[in-house]
Amino acid sequence: MSSILTNNGAMVALQTLKGINQSLGKTQSEISTGKAVGTAKDNAAVWAISKTMEADMDGFKGISDGLSQGESTVATARAAAESVTDLLKNIKSKIVSAQQASGSDRLKMQTDIEALREQIGSVVGAAQFNGVNLLNGSSTTPMNVLSSLDRDGGGVTPRHISVARQDISLVPAVAATFGATAVNDLSIIDNGGTAAGTAATLATAGTQTISIESVGSGHSYSITLDDTADANSLGSRTFSYVATAQDSAVDVATRLGDQIAQHLASTNNTNYSVLRVNDRIEFTNASGDDISVTATTATGGVPASGGGLGALNTMSVTTDSGATAALTAIEGLIQTSINAASALGSAQQRIEIQNDFVGKLSDLMKSGIGSLVDANMEEASARLQALQVQQQLATQSLSIANQAPQQLLSLFR
Repeated sequence: MSSILTNNGAMVALQTLKGINQSLGKTQSEISTGKAVGTAKDNAAVWAISKTMEADMDGFKGISDGLSQGESTVATARAAAESVTDLLKNIKSKIVSAQQASGSDRLKMQTDIEALREQIGSVVGAAQFNGVNLLNGSSTTPMNVLSSLDRDGGGVTPRHISVARQDISLVPAVAATFGATAVNDLSIIDNGGTAAGTAATLATAGTQTISIESVGSGHSYSITLDDTADANSLGSRTFSYVATAQDSAVDVATRLGDQIAQHLASTNNTNYSVLRVNDRIEFTNASGDDISVTATTATGGVPASGGGLGALNTMSVTTDSGATAALTAIEGLIQTSINAASALGSAQQRIEIQNDFVGKLSDLMKSGIGSLVDANMEEASARLQALQVQQQLATQSLSIANQAPQQLLSLFR
């Protein structure tokens, strides 16, 4: 049945044309914007995921900037620590020369040493980047560098790289306060199997091994050597050290052993000798009379404060004993500087690796976002041509359908 009131063919053609025009509009939008999902209306789930990832990617750009700044800060401190190490090596060469020098020459060498010491102070003071100095001992709080934002079901968690500050300043040391509560425990200090706090007699040609078994911040460690009963040249002397939170058993043994070695050198005592081996102090009675060795520990002490190179302030080579003591002390100072440079170098390398990883992660996230929302331009181009042809055909079909009522007139002629 034909009707002049209802043109079903035209309605079908019109709906087809509208659908084609909608698809054509969407394809043209993809081509002009380059995105298949440009708004939440296009695909709400994909759009939400992409926006979350874009926010994280922007955050990683900020993290990369922070890592670059942190890397520069650590690199500045590392370069300064390396320069200080070179200056300390120069000081050591002066000290070595002073061992056999005359009085007037020693005064000249002392002047050179003091000039090098001042230069060390200048290097440490200038070793700052953006106001942060990791070497001058102004703070013991580690520098935290934001390294990542870890996202999980519970939200975002920031992660940091902690860079320990290295004190190689020339701040004069303040004497330690030793603990008052005795801790006579073999698990803390072992005097060759003899309980802490108990004297052990060391005969000629014997060796006493004192082991640092454990370390606690504020624990004081003392070794007393006493040969006054035999009227020997050493007399009675106590060597003590209060451990810090950063000290290891090796550090404590080194500090105590160095004190004993310096004392023996300054008194030209060849009857006894000391050797530091890791966390052990091996004291040998080479040719002296029997000597009493006592190792004690206590709690409640306060470690000595001051710059890591503070001993340079009192170092003097103008006398025989001073030159000998300086030679022993400079070794420890050089090691302190080397350790500082090494620690900073490791931190710098870690920051550099993390920064490189964050850059790669940002690229991968950008690629992932693109795979979610970017339009396939080859496909869009082919679809555009097909839709344009369909549009032309649908327009022609609608035109034919609209001519159908005209054909009804022929029935009434």
